[in-house]
Amino acid sequence: MTAINYVTRHFLLLLALSAITSFSQAQIRLPKVFGDNMVLQRQQPIPFWGNATAGQQVTVELAGKRYTTRADVHGKWKLKTDAFSHGGPYQISVYEGGKKQESIQLKNVMIGDVWIASGQSNMEWQVSQSKDAQKEIRNARYPNIRFFIVPHAKQVHLQDTLPGGSWVSMDTAGVKTASAVAYFFARDLQRDLNIPIGIVQSTWGGTPVEAWTSRTKLLSSDITKDRVRVNDTITPAHFIKDSLDLVKFWDIVYNPTESVVNQVTKEKYDDANWPSAVMPKTLKDMNMAGFEGIVWLRKEITLDESMLKSKELELELGKPEMNYTLYVNGALIAKTVWNANLSHKYKIPAALLKSGKNTIALRMAFLWGGGGFNPSTEGMYIGDGQQRITLTGAWKYQQNLEAAIPMIRNYHRYPAYLYNAMINPLIPYGVKGFIWYQGEDNASAPLEYRSLFPMLIQDWRSRWQQGNTAFLYVQLANYMQRKQMPSESDWATLREAQTMTLAEPNSGMAVITDVGEADDIHPKNKQEVGRRLALLARKQVYKDQIQAHSPMYHHHQIQGSVVTITFKETGTGLKTLDGAPVKGFALAGADGVFHWATAKIVGDKVMVTSEKVDAPKFVRYAWADNPEANLVNSAGLPAVSFRTDNAN
Repeated sequence: MTAINYVTRHFLLLLALSAITSFSQAQIRLPKVFGDNMVLQRQQPIPFWGNATAGQQVTVELAGKRYTTRADVHGKWKLKTDAFSHGGPYQISVYEGGKKQESIQLKNVMIGDVWIASGQSNMEWQVSQSKDAQKEIRNARYPNIRFFIVPHAKQVHLQDTLPGGSWVSMDTAGVKTASAVAYFFARDLQRDLNIPIGIVQSTWGGTPVEAWTSRTKLLSSDITKDRVRVNDTITPAHFIKDSLDLVKFWDIVYNPTESVVNQVTKEKYDDANWPSAVMPKTLKDMNMAGFEGIVWLRKEITLDESMLKSKELELELGKPEMNYTLYVNGALIAKTVWNANLSHKYKIPAALLKSGKNTIALRMAFLWGGGGFNPSTEGMYIGDGQQRITLTGAWKYQQNLEAAIPMIRNYHRYPAYLYNAMINPLIPYGVKGFIWYQGEDNASAPLEYRSLFPMLIQDWRSRWQQGNTAFLYVQLANYMQRKQMPSESDWATLREAQTMTLAEPNSGMAVITDVGEADDIHPKNKQEVGRRLALLARKQVYKDQIQAHSPMYHHHQIQGSVVTITFKETGTGLKTLDGAPVKGFALAGADGVFHWATAKIVGDKVMVTSEKVDAPKFVRYAWADNPEANLVNSAGLPAVSFRTDNAN
């Protein structure tokens, strides 16, 4: 029997045993999102639902009141209680057929405001991984902020309940793995409102917006309908094979083939027939388009005897791909796993080196379009502190010396699969609104996001049937190296799509192009991200009279060589974040070639000129992956990037 057949049969047996066990026990069941310590939504009827014996009466007792309904022929039931103001703790009893002695008891339940927090890795990023993590964990004493973290799950078909999960209070133990953005959002809200706050966190890193949208909604769009239908032959058995392949995948990535290591790392190994590449260089420039797997790289260097007088030399690799193993003259120097540091320095004992020729070998995992050496400000060299030998220039490289890694389908990225497993089971749990941080995974096709993101918002609202529930989201942060000249940018175009989504009613966008990090797609300052989302909630949902929105382009006028731009949401006026002159504007004439511009603030307007553009026609602001832009309003919120040229 093959391993896959064995796992499949074992999986089916477990499902059968689970079904038998469930049938033999009491029939009354609730979805996993209901549990001890949960938070229920105040000021609106509270929905309860689940399964029971077909035709039996189901009772829910809450706050001394009793609510009843009857299970249908399929055993499904649903009811709503009265609306309650915030408070607690409560104990809730749920039972069928008058058998209160067999009831499900839900303890320590609070009533307050519940928010769904969803998206990809920046929403999933934990408090323990964020800025000032130890301090934040130590100071977490919020028993009435409760999180329900939805376990990762993917399904081909709609699910009624989750595979697991429980409600946890935000103390020093519970806060560590919670979404940092959602936690800081909830903390700021509770400090302002002084009511229980519940967060239902449903997140998965590296996922596109389509994965979180229902099949029905995706089929309504010409952009996505074919992507959905092409997957109609996928079954849960494919998930099992993918999981087994994933184990093999990481085994190859993390564990070098010993026989290959023993040959390739040695100085006398013959690499004459290997291709070469001038480093630093990455996969896209190495004549291996689309390759994924293990690549070996070798470089021969010549050391002067004078350099070996030191006890050790320093070897700087600059910024190589994150998973690699380093050898010098056959000796293992370092094995890195997900090392994203900007500098990769190692001490090489002089005893390993010799006057004349020496060999540096690297075993590197090229994954997901990455690989090779990224340009680095530190450079690439080996030296003794007095003199250096550069490691830039020609390196030999070769692929396919080790086993090929299997192709991983990553079914969690497939359209609708996360909606089926991680969103649908939450409906119709009562909520106050949604917070969302996603978009990085759609940045390669930013124009599609103009349709796909509003589709998700419309989809969720129609499913929850609570009207235009608040939907607050984070715009992409600044990221990647800054460009010296104005240029096109997929990230700026994705931000534009996010700005356009503000056309959806009761939506709000937190702009964070001032808190990102050039070399990290996961900026650590999640406190500010959560705070800005909370500002939007306080303004739009709780009606606080505060400045919560970022300055936004309203209109512009051109008079001669001067473009005057009027902004809205300026508060008491515009200013620069750092007190320096305004940065981030560019102008173009009829030729469409943009040049950096000089800008001056006048109230809620900015006057822009460029000595290289006599007759301006178009203006852009903060139009870059990582814009150098500093325009803010009186609340210190950064201006929204925009362009006035062709936005199609």
